[in-house]
Amino acid sequence: MKRYITALLVLLASVSASATEEGVLKPQAWNEMNEVIVQGDIPEIQGIATAPVLFTPEQPSTSVDTAALAVWAGGEGWSNLLLGGIVATIALFTLFTMINGSVKLDKGFSGVKIFRWSKADIIFHWVGALSCLGLLVTGIAIASGRFLFADMMGSHNWGNFIQSMVSSHNWMAFPFILGWAVMVLKWGSKQFPEKGDMAWFRALGGYINNGKGKHPDAGFANAGEKLWFWAFTLFGGVLVFSGLAMMFPELFGFDKGAMNWMLVLHMVGAGIVGVFAVVHIFMATLISEGGMEAMVTGYCDENWAKQHHNLWYKSLR
Repeated sequence: MKRYITALLVLLASVSASATEEGVLKPQAWNEMNEVIVQGDIPEIQGIATAPVLFTPEQPSTSVDTAALAVWAGGEGWSNLLLGGIVATIALFTLFTMINGSVKLDKGFSGVKIFRWSKADIIFHWVGALSCLGLLVTGIAIASGRFLFADMMGSHNWGNFIQSMVSSHNWMAFPFILGWAVMVLKWGSKQFPEKGDMAWFRALGGYINNGKGKHPDAGFANAGEKLWFWAFTLFGGVLVFSGLAMMFPELFGFDKGAMNWMLVLHMVGAGIVGVFAVVHIFMATLISEGGMEAMVTGYCDENWAKQHHNLWYKSLR
């Protein structure tokens, strides 16, 4: 009898040991870690480590600057400001165009063409311009979409939509950077202040039709174009720097506190460049007759040059 009891106890002990051994999580069977890039944030690690020693943060979370979070405040106010500013500018200039009409050439088109922009100028302008418009559209979708129509789309459709917007936004950043850099370097020498710039602003560029025939002096670039150029230079640079920092945080060595500030700067830059871009589009297409031709063909009409850039026209003679 004792032999049977002893054998039973040995059997139970072996079964228990086997179950215990099978229940131990073996390091070599653990899942690999995956690095997940979170848009606008530091890359995060998800998964189970392949080694018993887990990664430890290089610095404690208490050292991260959280001041930008108070400024950011969830993002809805910033996204509304971005979208609202651009929509308001479109509405304002649409109303202005309807009331004031376009500014016609006093003497009509002469048919005589004057060289103004090289083929390289035209190419890099449109590379920068089209990518800028694409970035504004996708950027507004990223910033405001979740507050406007994410609930209507459903989680699956919204996930696919926002991922495509983020990918498109990131890819379009590179032609924008190229166009921005070339235009700033190539055109900067023609954009410095001149004597008649303040008079141009006081006359509102001669674009108010009740003052028709009063066209202020302007060189190659008028005062309004110079203002747009330097805003594009400065705040386009803010967009480039903050955008690259958010895309490649490891190259800049930024922590999450600095990344939050980059997001704030990016929204500020986008709002200012977006508003100026809307004004620029209206001025070149609907408000100024003959204004678009030069950036399409490289040549402007002689009467357009005399009316809008008379000092530059005189310098050619």
